[in-house]
Amino acid sequence: MNNLASEIAAEPLVFSWDSPRRRRTMLAAFLVLSLLAHALCFYVFQIVYPTPVALLPPPARVTFVPPESEDGRTLLRWIDAEDPAVTFTTHPPPGTRLGALPKTAHLPSYSTRGPILKEPPPLKPDLRIPSSRPPGAVHPVARKTVSAGGTARTYISFSKELDQFGTPTVPQSGFATSAEETPETLRFRVALSELGEIRYCFPINSSGDPALDEQARLHVVRSRFPQNTQTGTKPGSSLVWGMATIQWGSDVARPQQAPPNAFGVTP
Repeated sequence: MNNLASEIAAEPLVFSWDSPRRRRTMLAAFLVLSLLAHALCFYVFQIVYPTPVALLPPPARVTFVPPESEDGRTLLRWIDAEDPAVTFTTHPPPGTRLGALPKTAHLPSYSTRGPILKEPPPLKPDLRIPSSRPPGAVHPVARKTVSAGGTARTYISFSKELDQFGTPTVPQSGFATSAEETPETLRFRVALSELGEIRYCFPINSSGDPALDEQARLHVVRSRFPQNTQTGTKPGSSLVWGMATIQWGSDVARPQQAPPNAFGVTP
């Protein structure tokens, strides 16, 4: 038993079973050193360095210059002298009214310089015998102009595509225009059925008068052709398109002109 105890005492222990007095001493020393360091810092920053003092801005001051004092009167005179509005303001003279015209003496030009007068021509009396037929106003007489070639009638012609229908029957013409200008030649695109009727009529150009164009279209539509005698054509099978041209003649009625007055002027 003695040998076993001696062997256990010779082997090192896993945990240290010494007294904790050494650790307590070290902890107390660190606390004392920390306390001394804090006291030193407090002494340096609170006693050695002065405490900062915040300075407030000076209060605003207003100086009153009363007009009764000499300084006030001097300041007011300087302001009146340096005022730009007074410099550009026109002050009327005393005693004048607003909007009154100035009193100026009118001096006519003829009072200083007389006009240059011309001498009248010498009087020469006419000793001739007066005429029994003195000259007077000539009244113009309107004359009717007669054309040398006579009266040309309006002519309607159809293109060669419509020759297969024969000679057309054209109604009697009675055109009237609302303008003084000569109308232009009028052309239509027409479509004929197998019965010789004009089913469609479309104007290609204008004569210059819309009313005359409508009269010409109705005149072309009322024209009739003999039935198509071409073999192989069934009723209602197709239409034949062609051209219709209207050449105006002198039988187109024009608006009547008012007769001239006594001075030869047409109103």
